[in-house]
Amino acid sequence: MAEPELMTTVEATARAVDAFLDARLAEGRRPPRLVAALRHALFAGGKRMRPFLVIEAARLFGIEGAAPLHVAAALEAVHCYSLIHDDLPAMDNDDMRRGKPTVHRAFDEATAILAGDSLLTLAFAILARKDAGIPAGRRMRIVGALAEAAGIDGMIGGQMLDLAAEGRFDARPPRQSIATIRRLQSLKTGALIVFALKSAVHLAPRATAAEKKALATYGRELGLAFQIRDDLLDAEGHSATVGKAVGKDAAAGKATFLAHLGIDGARRELDRATAAGEAALRSAFGARANVLSALLHYNRTRDR
Repeated sequence: MAEPELMTTVEATARAVDAFLDARLAEGRRPPRLVAALRHALFAGGKRMRPFLVIEAARLFGIEGAAPLHVAAALEAVHCYSLIHDDLPAMDNDDMRRGKPTVHRAFDEATAILAGDSLLTLAFAILARKDAGIPAGRRMRIVGALAEAAGIDGMIGGQMLDLAAEGRFDARPPRQSIATIRRLQSLKTGALIVFALKSAVHLAPRATAAEKKALATYGRELGLAFQIRDDLLDAEGHSATVGKAVGKDAAAGKATFLAHLGIDGARRELDRATAAGEAALRSAFGARANVLSALLHYNRTRDR
């Protein structure tokens, strides 16, 4: 699939998810300042890659409509919450996100914290909605998988390891091995990406063992490839294009693939992960996986 066609598909998914989330924020009587902060965070022009993965993986099993859309929107709410909190002064202290002031800069820290909290809880409210059309047993598995991916055994655990690797809690942190960096990034970045693929399996009761394994492998390799590309953009990108400050990872002493492998080594690992993810997809789904495969190749050269 050519990149323009892929982008058309990605943008269609983004519009559907945006419309869904916009409707959720319009419900009930909410504090206006909090809703404004939520809108600032949610509708800042993100790619919606994680929701896209949910919906496209579900399509591999012939599943479309309300169920994958609810899961996709819930996942995006969790992702955007993590960005709000990650940008806070106590964390990465970023002023820009997606080319706009971060939530704590546009509003204030207290509002940003509450906006992040709101999105995390909104995610599970979305999954609990009756109009999701997800049978109870499958819904429970999806809720459990999302909680695990977002929590102490997933993204939040990875964020804690990331802070520790910077030396936040030890003036002389030990040098990070490549195995430690892989684990850190597989939790911080990879866990939600793997969940996106896993959720499709939970929606598809007839998924085979080979299909489950292929999607799990693809998710792990895409998560790794996505993080490496982010590391490269931080080192080589321009803030106006990337939409946030660059060069911060090295300055903060973060445990990144570039810090351990260098730019050339990171590019080789990016190529390896891309090839491995594509091979896993092809082995189970053949040409049906063209869209997901195209996303791997798009990631190799994306500029934001």
